[in-house]
Amino acid sequence: MADPEPITVLEALHSTPARRYLKPDPIPDDVLWAILDAAIRGPSGGNSQGWGWVVVTDPDVKRQVAEWYREGWEAAYGSRRDQILGEGAAGDALGRRNFLSAEHLANHLEEAPVWVIPVMERAAKSRNPRAGSSIYGAVQHLMLAARAHGIGATLTTLYAGHEEDTKRLLGIPEDALTMALIPLGYPSQGRWAQPRRKPVEQVTYWNRWGETRGR
Repeated sequence: MADPEPITVLEALHSTPARRYLKPDPIPDDVLWAILDAAIRGPSGGNSQGWGWVVVTDPDVKRQVAEWYREGWEAAYGSRRDQILGEGAAGDALGRRNFLSAEHLANHLEEAPVWVIPVMERAAKSRNPRAGSSIYGAVQHLMLAARAHGIGATLTTLYAGHEEDTKRLLGIPEDALTMALIPLGYPSQGRWAQPRRKPVEQVTYWNRWGETRGR
């Protein structure tokens, strides 16, 4: 296994955007194991680790889930393509560049060599709005570990309209819940850059909501 890129934690945190243009080139098994081994070091409520990680490489499985994903994409964004890319682009949170990259992913999802689907056990009927807190920290670990190995990733859930179909296809227990689909691949374009965000001063409050402070 090639050594991961020697970057600091803060460098990784500030240079891990969603990478949606991915090569079909295979990812070595030892690199995948290293990424997953980093992921499971993430937090879970009560350190219960009530999770599983489904690695998908089967082309037939990916093609089917990708069809369901494109249904979700069309319903959420594709149907508004002209609006987002036209005059409404400036007012849409997605924006033109992100829309085009997300559209590319939707149209080429199955070409990503590896998907990782994090699964929460016994969460299918949960009404706890914080249930994801027991796995999303580990998901971020996974994406940062991928970054260190030069592998792009993004977290997406647009397949979720077919949650039950996806679980049956992947043999996931009925009482479990898939929490995301994370395509992994070596980037084909774009760069490791700091994601654009609102200034931290605008979204950080001190002692009470709405009370801001300058840096």
